[in-house]
Amino acid sequence: MTIEKIETAKAPAAIGPYSQGVKAGDYVFFSGQIPLDPATGEVVSGGIAEQACQVMKNMGAALEAAGLGFDKVIKTTIFLTDLQDFATVNEIYGSYFDGVFPARATVQVAALPKGVEVEIEWVAYCG
Repeated sequence: MTIEKIETAKAPAAIGPYSQGVKAGDYVFFSGQIPLDPATGEVVSGGIAEQACQVMKNMGAALEAAGLGFDKVIKTTIFLTDLQDFATVNEIYGSYFDGVFPARATVQVAALPKGVEVEIEWVAYCG
């Protein structure tokens, strides 16, 4: 099986020793995206809604770099620093999908990189 790195300047660069995404066979495994503006590398201003929107934009850019769209996402994990934000994030997240929604887990965590409130990782099918 060939393993291929997925990378784009349209999504924030990795801030550690990992890839934005890795294609392995018929699947692409994407690292978590946080609400960084890819142009500046800074956390977007605003609250959870603005952060969730930026994460989804970053997610779309990473999918595009792999030649995929949101319709190919099969599994996501959402990390929140406060589960009270679930409804807001859920509404924004849901607006990006149509038809079959991905399998998903949502968990509350103590902290996320750069002090952000939300991070999403996902797996897409490209077969």
